[in-house]
Amino acid sequence: MTESSVPPRSVPSGADALVGAVELARAAAVESAGDAELVGDHLGATPEPVAPATDEVAPEALGEVLTHTFASRVPGYVGWHWAVTVARIPGEATVTVDEVVLLPGDDALLAPAWVPWHERLRPGDLSVGDVLPSTEDDPRLAPAYAVDDDSAEDPEGRVVAFELGLGRERVMSAEGRAEAVGRWAAGEFGPGSSMARHAPGPCATCGFWLPLAGSLRQSVGACGNAYAPADGRVVTADYGCGAHSQATLVVSEPTEVVLTARYDTGNFDVLTD
Repeated sequence: MTESSVPPRSVPSGADALVGAVELARAAAVESAGDAELVGDHLGATPEPVAPATDEVAPEALGEVLTHTFASRVPGYVGWHWAVTVARIPGEATVTVDEVVLLPGDDALLAPAWVPWHERLRPGDLSVGDVLPSTEDDPRLAPAYAVDDDSAEDPEGRVVAFELGLGRERVMSAEGRAEAVGRWAAGEFGPGSSMARHAPGPCATCGFWLPLAGSLRQSVGACGNAYAPADGRVVTADYGCGAHSQATLVVSEPTEVVLTARYDTGNFDVLTD
């Protein structure tokens, strides 16, 4: 296993007791690791800065702090090292252990940065029994009373329904609707699909097209043709397929097949042995 290396810095004078506390620091690291085999060679000692002195506290009264580092042999922690911080009170010979931690080095193998669950989810991740709560700050949603609910045909009736406590608490915001339309347009049932490029006409002119209500009426709708690949799906107005209601079959006259008993004897092959 590759052991990490931490270059030691020069240790100031007066810290001999801390520098010599290698075995004390190693014992603390072994205690935290639970096995002496998991603590490797001593890599060096690094002085730690202390709090700045004030008018009431002299610098020499703050004591000294130093960190000993040891190579880590913990399985799976490549490039990590043990860091044991020790301290000494001025005028005292006793060295105490402040903390023991396992830290990554420059070549350490680290886990990916944590990503919140709502950013990790992808379309299709939700399965039977799963619950996907929406966040309070979801930009796709807005309070119903603050947004013009474009699905309502009667604005006055909508106000009355709200006063009676009816309707939805939140509806899709303008940003949410625009995001949904953009996603549908870029998908399988949008104008850029191969099916739409070879269609005889767009869905907006098809009798099986069922427009959505509100402001989305002119841009998206549902397909109601059982024979169409998008049956029951949301399609854009400029999508299309071969099941267009205005598609017609061009009837052409059958080609006459002429049978003759004539043989062309003008050309023939001569076969020789």
